[in-house]
Amino acid sequence: MKTNPFVCMRVLLLAVLALLLAACMETAPRATSESTPDKAAASGAPTFGNPSPNAGSSTSERANAAADAAAYKEVAYKNSKKKGPALIVIPGEIKSNNASFVQKITPNNIADFGELELSQANFMVLERANLGHLLNEITLAYNVGNAAAARKSFQSGKLKTTKWIVKFDILKAEPIAANSKGFDGAAIGGLVSQFAGGVGGSAAGQVVGSVKTDESTGVWLVGMRYKIMKADTTEQVAQGYKELKMEVGNTKTSVLGISAGAKGGVGLDTMVQRLVQTAVWEIDAKYK
Repeated sequence: MKTNPFVCMRVLLLAVLALLLAACMETAPRATSESTPDKAAASGAPTFGNPSPNAGSSTSERANAAADAAAYKEVAYKNSKKKGPALIVIPGEIKSNNASFVQKITPNNIADFGELELSQANFMVLERANLGHLLNEITLAYNVGNAAAARKSFQSGKLKTTKWIVKFDILKAEPIAANSKGFDGAAIGGLVSQFAGGVGGSAAGQVVGSVKTDESTGVWLVGMRYKIMKADTTEQVAQGYKELKMEVGNTKTSVLGISAGAKGGVGLDTMVQRLVQTAVWEIDAKYK
């Protein structure tokens, strides 16, 4: 029984039309419901709208879900109800020579995260901004272990009550693994057109040939050391090392000119902040 090529074409056109309609329905923004009050609004916290024309669409929902997974989350520190000793966080060292990392992250970034998290854990943090020119002297004294210079710096004012000096160093930051896979239907589409023959076979070959997919994933390892030193002697009280993985990836699919893609992962700033949180959790649990 022969297949009518016009029937085949009609079926294919209907299939293409269905795909296009599905794509339009998938990407069209959907109105969000205003009837249920937001939890944050109910608690009195500030709330902000989303002016994006894609708000409520499937792409918006997926992108926001990925952003929510990477957003800042407060840590419930084990001994946060207990007041910790007075301390100063000095800028640490970045020993990695990875260009992407050192261009993005600075020792001051890390120290800022340290001050924030140690304050959240109820340590008495004297902010670096209040030290003025003394910050450089203190940092140098503790980096070289100069006890005399350290004692001299802590002889007046608020510094007299300082018990600890804390620093966070990045010892490792490197992409350690990458993986990718993809599919290009051009070759198979050519074979379908050649062996199926006719108008229907040609159309089917074009459909298969238009299919392209690509997926890639990369993983970083970032390692941080923390050091706690006595403010008056530069003697080391404790140290520890924490290491976390960071994954970034992207996917892309295209069929008959209809494309979809996604890209995301945890950024370097977020990774450093999570490492600081992990280190502060241990400091709070073990040494307060």
